[in-house]
Amino acid sequence: MTIADNKKAFHDYFVEEQFEAGMVLEGWEVKAIRAGKVQLKEAYVIVKAGEIFLFGAHIGALPTASTHIRPDSVRTRKLLLRAEEISKLIGKVERAGYTMVPINLHYSKGRIKCQIGLAKGKKQHDKRDTERERDWQREQQKIMKQHRR
Repeated sequence: MTIADNKKAFHDYFVEEQFEAGMVLEGWEVKAIRAGKVQLKEAYVIVKAGEIFLFGAHIGALPTASTHIRPDSVRTRKLLLRAEEISKLIGKVERAGYTMVPINLHYSKGRIKCQIGLAKGKKQHDKRDTERERDWQREQQKIMKQHRR
């Protein structure tokens, strides 16, 4: 079940591979995510010291979460992957010029997971082509719907 999508990911990038990563979260963050107070629009994935982190994801704190903590809504959160997946991602990012982008947050067996994609950036004309193709698909559906009547 999807919690939050990063709609700009497929608009700005060609996503070639996808990985599912666990997240290191604090208790108040889990409560806020379950309440739907999360946004991935400005987020991206970075490599630091051989580990992978989610940077810039905004998780809004609930007013009822706790009184004794100072929540940081855009803190850097560690992503949990297998060692071979991490080395593969780091290799592609450093050598092949790929970018890692968060695609969505979802539940998997009761746990909150982050879907990350290994992507190449789109140029402006690629974005226009994608938009034109989507508009044409929508137009085809409309014509087919009218034709069936």
